[in-house]
This record gives sequence, C-alpha cells and structure tokens, in this order.
Amino acid sequence: MSGARSDLAGARLALGWLIGGEWRAHPSRFLATALAIAVGVALGFAVHLVNGSALSAFGGAVRAVNGAADLSVRATTPLGLDEALYGEVARAAGVRDASPVVSLEARGERGALTLLGLDVIRAIRVTPSLVGLSPRGPDTSNNDVFDADALYLSRAAQAALGTGIGQSLDLSANGRTARFRVAGALPGVPEGQAVGVIDIASAQWRFDRLGRIDRIDLNLSDRNAAEPALRAVLPTGATLASTQTEEAQGSALSRAYRVNLDMLALVALLTGGFLVFSAQSLSVARRLRAFALVRTLGLPRRGVVAAVALEGLLIGVLGAVAGLAAGYGLAVLALRVFGGDLGAGYFSGASQIVFQPLAALLFFALGLAAALAGSILPARAASRAAPAAALKNSGDLLDPRAPVPWKPAAILLALGVGAALLPAVARLPVFGFLGMALMLAGGVAGVPFLSRLLLGPLARRQSRSVPFLSRLLLGPLARRQSRSVPGQLATRHLHGAPGQAATALCGIVASTALMIAMATMVTSFRGAVDEWLGQVLSADLYLRTEGAGFDPETQSRLSAVPGVGTLTFSRQFPLTIEPDQPPVVLIARPVDPAHPEGLLALIGGTQAPAAGTLPVYVSEPASRLYGWRLGDTIALPIGTGAERFSVAGIWRDYARQAGAVILAEADYTSLTGDRTRDEAMVMLAPGADEAKVQADLRASLPEATRATVALSRPAELRRFALDLFDRSFAVTYILEGVAILVGLAGVAATVSAQTLARSREFGMLRHLGLTKGQILAMLAREGALLGLVGGVAGVLLGLALAQVLIHVINPQSFNWTMATLVPFGTIPAVVAALVLAAAGTAILAGRRATHQSAVLAVREDW
Repeated sequence: MSGARSDLAGARLALGWLIGGEWRAHPSRFLATALAIAVGVALGFAVHLVNGSALSAFGGAVRAVNGAADLSVRATTPLGLDEALYGEVARAAGVRDASPVVSLEARGERGALTLLGLDVIRAIRVTPSLVGLSPRGPDTSNNDVFDADALYLSRAAQAALGTGIGQSLDLSANGRTARFRVAGALPGVPEGQAVGVIDIASAQWRFDRLGRIDRIDLNLSDRNAAEPALRAVLPTGATLASTQTEEAQGSALSRAYRVNLDMLALVALLTGGFLVFSAQSLSVARRLRAFALVRTLGLPRRGVVAAVALEGLLIGVLGAVAGLAAGYGLAVLALRVFGGDLGAGYFSGASQIVFQPLAALLFFALGLAAALAGSILPARAASRAAPAAALKNSGDLLDPRAPVPWKPAAILLALGVGAALLPAVARLPVFGFLGMALMLAGGVAGVPFLSRLLLGPLARRQSRSVPFLSRLLLGPLARRQSRSVPGQLATRHLHGAPGQAATALCGIVASTALMIAMATMVTSFRGAVDEWLGQVLSADLYLRTEGAGFDPETQSRLSAVPGVGTLTFSRQFPLTIEPDQPPVVLIARPVDPAHPEGLLALIGGTQAPAAGTLPVYVSEPASRLYGWRLGDTIALPIGTGAERFSVAGIWRDYARQAGAVILAEADYTSLTGDRTRDEAMVMLAPGADEAKVQADLRASLPEATRATVALSRPAELRRFALDLFDRSFAVTYILEGVAILVGLAGVAATVSAQTLARSREFGMLRHLGLTKGQILAMLAREGALLGLVGGVAGVLLGLALAQVLIHVINPQSFNWTMATLVPFGTIPAVVAALVLAAAGTAILAGRRATHQSAVLAVREDW
C-alpha cells in the first residue's frame, strides 16, 4: 500500500515539475494563450448578455402594456376591430370578464410612450395594473378616471415626457394632437416602461378612433372552453394572443440575428482554441526530451497527457474567468453605444443588463473545452513517441520525403458540405453552422498538405540547380551564388516540415478564413441591397407620414401641385398572419398586372390569378416563411374572410425580414373601405424645379400634419438605407477585426517561439559559413512564405465558407438570397498583412536567437 502511495506521490511530483518548470520558463506564452481564450469568452458572453437583456426588456414592455390579462383578442391590422365585437367576446363561454382597449403610439414634446384607452370599470377586473391611482389614493368618489382630460403616467413615462402630476401636456397620435392633465400615476407598471392611460371614450374621440378598438383583454374562468368559443365568433381581422405569444413574436423577429451574432462571437473562442493548440504543440515539441526522460523513469504515457491537459485546464480557467468579467463590462458598454439590439433596429429603447448564470457557466465551460482540446491533441501525439528516439531527437521526426496525409482533411470537408446541405431546424441554420465548423476543421487539417503542394514546385526548381550542400561547402567559389542560400534553406525547411507550418498557421488560417467568409457575405449582401435600392427607388421624390395618413382631400391637393407629373399613393401597415410570428407588411399600391416588374424586383415570372381570387405579390421572405409559391391560393386576415388571394408573383425585398405582401390599391380599398394613404411617390413633370415642387408639396399639406411628413429624394433614402445596413453590421465588423487581430497575434507568438527554439540550428549554420544577415534573410523568407501559405489557405477556405453563409445560413436565417460578390480589395490586403506580420516577427525573433555565439548555441550537441 505504501508503494502505491509512493508511486502516486512521485507521479504528482513529476507532473508538478513538468508544469511548474514550463510556467516559470515561459510565463508570457501561458498568459498569451489565456488571453486568447479570454477574448473569445468575453465576446461570446457579452453578445449573449446583450441579446438576453434586450429580450428581457422587450418582454417587460409587453407585460407592462398587457397588464395581467389571461388572453387577448387582437386586431391583425392597425385598422382595429369594430367595437361591436366586444359584446360577443364578453358573452363567450369561459370568459369571466372583458376589457376593451385602444392602443396608440403617442409622442409628447420631449419623448414617446404607449398610450392606452381603457374602460376603468372593466380594466380593474381584468388588468388592474393598468388602472391609474390619484395622489389621494384609491377613492371610489374620485371621478378623475372618467375625465376626458385625465392622463395617468408610469414613472418612466413621466421621466420621458419631463412632466409630473398636476401638470398639463400635449400628446400626438394617429395624426391628432390633444391636451391632457396628469391626474396620477400607474404604480402597477414595471420600472422602465413608458405607459400612459386615458379613458377609452376620450381616446376614441380625440384620436379619430370612433367605433374602433385595438384589443380586448380577457379574464378567463375556463381557458379550455374559452378558446374554441372565441375562435367561433372572431372575424377575419382578429386573432387570439397572449403575453407569451407576443413575446415569442418579438423573439422570432430578432432570433436569427441573435443566433448569428452568438455564432460569430464564438469565432474568437474557436481561434483561441487553435492558438492554444499551436502554443501547446510547440511547447510539447520543445519538451520531448523531458517527457522521454520522465517516461524512462517510470511515468506512464497517460502521465504526459495529464501534464499537458492540466496546463490547458489552468489556461482555460484563467482565460474563462477573465473573459466572463471582461464580457460583462463589454455588454454594459455595448448597451450604451449600440443599444439592446446592437444596432440592428429590432428593439427600441435602452435595456438594463440582466446577468444570466447559466450562460456564464456555458461560456466558462466552452473556454475550458477550447483550452483542453488545444492541449490534449498535441499531448497525445507526444505520448506516442518512443522515449529512446525522443531522447536523441527533439525536432520534427517526420521524414521530409514522406507524403503528407490528406484523407482526414478531405473527409472533414466532405462532411461539412453534406451537413450544410441539410434543411433548417426550427427555422435556424443549425446544420449550416455545423457544416462550417466541420469545413473549418478540415481546412486547418489540410494545411500541411496544402503547404507541401504550394511549396513543392519551388523546392523542385531549386533542386535542379547547383546542389545545396555544394553551395555551403565549396567556399569562395560558391559565394557569388550565396544569395540564393537563404531562400533555399527557407523553402526546404517549410517543405520538409509541413507539420511545423501547420502548427504555426492553424490559428491564423481559422481566423483568416472566417474573416474572408464574413467579408464576402457582407460585401455580397451590401452589393445586393445597393442594386435592389436602385431598382425600387425609381421616383424623383418620396413622401411618408407617421401620422394618420393622407386623406382623399389631401391626396387631391398634392396631386394638383404644379410641376408634379404623376403621384402614386400607397398604404403600408403590419398584418398578423400567425400570433407568435412577426407580422408581414401589407402594401396597398397601384400595380399594372401586365407589367408588374415596372415597380417590383421580381424573382422569376408572373402567373395569372385563379378564377375568383385576387392577385397579390409576396416578397421572397414571406414566400419562404409561409411556404407560398407562385400560383398558390392563400388566405389573408383582411376583408370579410371569404376572399381568397392568388400569388401572382414573388419579388425581392431586403427591407422587411418578416415578409411583405403587395395588394392592388383598388382591391385594398374595396376590402377595407380605407382610403387614407401614408406614402407617395412623385414623378416630376419635364422641366420642373425640384426645390420649388418640394416647397409647394409641403405647403399643400394641412398645417397640423406637416411636422409628421418626411419628404426625401432617392439618393437620401439610398444613403439612409446603406447607413442603416452598416450600423446593423457594425458589431459583425468588430467581431471580424478582433478575430483577425487574435489570429495575427497568435501567428506572431508562434513564429517567434519556433524561431527562438531553433538557436542550435542557427549555430550549426553559422559553423557551416552562413552569416547572421543570411540567417535573418532566411527567417524573413520563411516568415513570408509561412504568411503567404496561411493567407492562401485562409482565403480559399474563407471563400468556401462564404458560400455556406450566403447560400445556406443567410436564406435559412433571414429568408434572403443573393449572388456572391468577392471582396477583391480586402483579400490582397489581408494576405499582405499576414506576410508582413510573419516576416517581421521572424526577423525580430531571429535577432534574439542569433545573439549568442555559435559555439554556445551548439554546446548541447557536443
């Protein structure tokens, strides 16, 4: 028993000696690899925190506006519901009580809020958290709640509007403005939610909503009985929804963006894992003799693996802890700079950081896994080396004439391509990301083969000239041709030891490939958006109102403005198809059935509508989301419900991720009776003065609505759209930049370490006649070749990954398709940066490695 304890103590002592000695000898290497893990964990955790906090804030806003209702009947369009529906809903089986609601997005002089019109008698039974409280407290004799001027504001709304109880202010909504007195507060509304409540009759009267309501909140006695009973009485323009379905709707809108950001944030962590592998491989190669010695003294093979794995574990713990702390700080900063949606425009308003313990544990585990995987793989390779051979040779044991294996790389690449071709899972490109990971692993595994392939012609060309050894040994006769010696040495070293090249390049190939892939995707997307904007922005001027819209009288005045050639009005509003999915945008506009391509960027042809159906044109995202195909007959929640619509065409749309449907203006008016319009496209008459026409158009608007109308030129809209695109991808650019910087730092550290480890080799070359300058020239060429090989490998792999991003992940995530545009300006710049970084690092490290005398450098060989 004592012998077993002695063996265990000896093994622990050996492990402590191996690990502690390495940490003391090379502390900077361990800190650099821990930093690489920390960067990946920090970025991933920060993005996840920001996304989670934004969703939490959105859910809080939904719950604040909905109160404590069990279920709601909601209008599928902003046109609202006929208030006569309230009686039928209130009498439905399983319904205990019902509260009608008018919901408006209102603005004051200083801020915005959600303004609700409630019947307080009903609301106190269904959604009591939305009932206002006067400063006197609850008092049944207080009639302020029925006063047409009384307004109750949450604390956040009071702060946003810069007002308090007892003060008066003007609110604008639906194109109307009315004055109210702040009669009390809404203590039941959560902090941070700007909500106001007025009497429902006042809301209908003052904001042009007479006879219309937006939802009916329900308190249920039996949900199982209520749901079928309610569905039986609901008209076409109404749907059943709950707080959960509305939260799911908001989550679905941004889910693809959030998942893609999470995946991109893991890029840096993946790169960090490759850098750990690179650093640990070099450390293991340098310590082969030490491992062989302790193995001859009795340490088992698994002891070597345990030593290096324990090093990786310590690196992972240090990096993951630092990354979590840095990620929290980055998340706070990102919320302040970019907002809760990181610039993508999905959510409005600020969010507060919500710490997520499970997410912290997940990213901590991912950091550990990356560090352990990067350590165990080289340790297993070292443990298989024969101790006797390792004691004699600590260098690259590969025979330079032996072929480099390529089948593992080919298998991984093939599996990656196969996975990428699989369909989405729950509308998420799970297999697309898996395919990218497999292709990335295959590309990195294929670096030795690619290195041998690229350097082969150069090595063969050199072998046909004067023999290399003769150039070294012929003395003065060969010195005239000695300029080629550094180049031959550099080429032969990399060609003969591709494993070393792969070790140095794995991190940079991964980060470069992912950067090129993202750059290609963004370039393709931006180019597609730019081309699409050129197709759809065909008018000379555009008018859009955020108010109640242009009524028929205003439309006539605008059309009569001198200098206006043609004026085309349209109407846009959200249309809910499924309660838990974001609404599509219904667009009512004139469409020429004979030539719809005049206003639409059609994909494919058109098809005449089936008999008894109305033609609609659906956007590509809507087609993919709801499975609508050309010629299909579909139902839309508009009109009486008896109407059927036929998909007459599918058009490209990069502005509305949730989809859009175009309905002919005449058909829309016939179905809804709505004659207001909120957009107008102006074509100027020949010779018209654009500035004067703009001034006359604005002057013809009713004075009360002029402030709500934006008048823009196509160039301004195009610039605004592209600026919005760039803001949406700002975080992507940052993640790309961090990934490539981590990769550059990794290749610099690895090249430096490999160069310093070759001091004896340099001493031997100096004994054979090479000068320090020639050795530095050799190292510079090695570094340049290394950077070039890494750049070529990264670019080729990145272009392959870009096809998965563009043609698999993008359509499955955002329902958009596009053609590939290669960023020809970015590629040479990236390759040049890699070449310069590797060559410069090799020269700087070479100066240190050749600083000592040649005799001292080779003393261990005596």
